[in-house]
This record gives sequence, C-alpha cells and structure tokens, in this order.
Amino acid sequence: MDKLDLAKKYKPYFTAKTKPELVEIEPARFISICGKGDPSEQPFADRIEALYPVAYALKFMYKAKDKDFVVSKLEGLWWFDEKKFPGKTMNTSVEVPRSEWEYRLLIRLPDFVSKHDLEKAKEVIIEKKKSALADQLEYFTMNEGKSVQMLHVGPFSTEIQSLQQIGIFMEKNKLTRNGLHHEIYLSDFRKTDPHKLKTILREPVK
Repeated sequence: MDKLDLAKKYKPYFTAKTKPELVEIEPARFISICGKGDPSEQPFADRIEALYPVAYALKFMYKAKDKDFVVSKLEGLWWFDEKKFPGKTMNTSVEVPRSEWEYRLLIRLPDFVSKHDLEKAKEVIIEKKKSALADQLEYFTMNEGKSVQMLHVGPFSTEIQSLQQIGIFMEKNKLTRNGLHHEIYLSDFRKTDPHKLKTILREPVK
C-alpha cells in the first residue's frame, strides 16, 4: 500500500527559493486551531499539541481504509488588528506587542479527508482525554492563489529581514496584499537549532 506524502505530491507548495518569487498556490484543506498571544508562551505550544493527536487519529482511520498518508508539516497564518495598529503590517510586526498577535495553526490534509471524519477523530481524542483543546479544532479550506514567497533560513527573530525583501519585491512588481501572512515550518522548531530553521514565508497578493 502506497502512503501519500503531500510534501511530494504538492512539491511546489512545500518548497521555496531563498529569494522572493511569484507563485500560484492551489486550494487546500486543513485541520486548524486559532489562538492569540506570544508564540513563546504555553498556550501556543498547547495548540500545537492539540493538533497532532487528531491528525494521527485521522491518519489511522484512513490507513484502515487503505488510504494511509504522512502527517504534514505544521503551518501558521498570522495577523493582528490593523485598526488598533494603523500603518503596521507583518513586515513591521516587531513593533506590535506579541500579546496582540493572532494566529491559525494548520496541518494540511489530503483532499479525500472529510469534515465528517475530522469530527469523528475529534470525538475519539476527546473520549480518550488526550487533549482539552481538541474540541476547538476546525476543518479549514484556503485558496491563496497568486502569492509571493521565499525560504527563510535562521531564527524567527530574523524573519523581518526576509519579509522586507518580500515587501521590496511586491512594491517593485506593483503587487498588494490579498490575504494573511503564511508560514510553513519545514523544520521542527521545538528540536532544531534556531540558526538551521527553514521556514517558507508566503504572502497572497493581487
């Protein structure tokens, strides 16, 4: 039985160059959970931990149907209240208190995974009491379309340098924002040396 690996099937989605480039991103489905606050604090980690038991419950449900798949990379959408912080964007997010950052954590799902089965997987995990946050998980669809992205190598604290490069590229090509700042964590930041982290930074544009 072949195991579906989304990173291989959708290679352009999960790869980026170290310089900004314009790409076209296909519609995708996710298991997701939202939160607000400093990503270095415990509630953020708790939400990551809530995603994985349900993702693996789905994996084993579909493995029993001969549709096994690899649990995908962690991703995140990031934003803050731009009315409260006028003139600021994710390119200037260091000027916004981290307590004001909002996020949606994501794990991409194969297209054959249904919302109904996600609810069943949540019930399994809630019944086993493996996650107090499992009930907050949502089935989420996203169609970013035209986007600018680049690969950031290094700690999250230096992402601003890559975001500024993306901003310059957008300005040069007369592109404007058309969605939320998106990050794909190719490295497990809980275990990887910060200077070796690889993160795709993506900005939907029009």
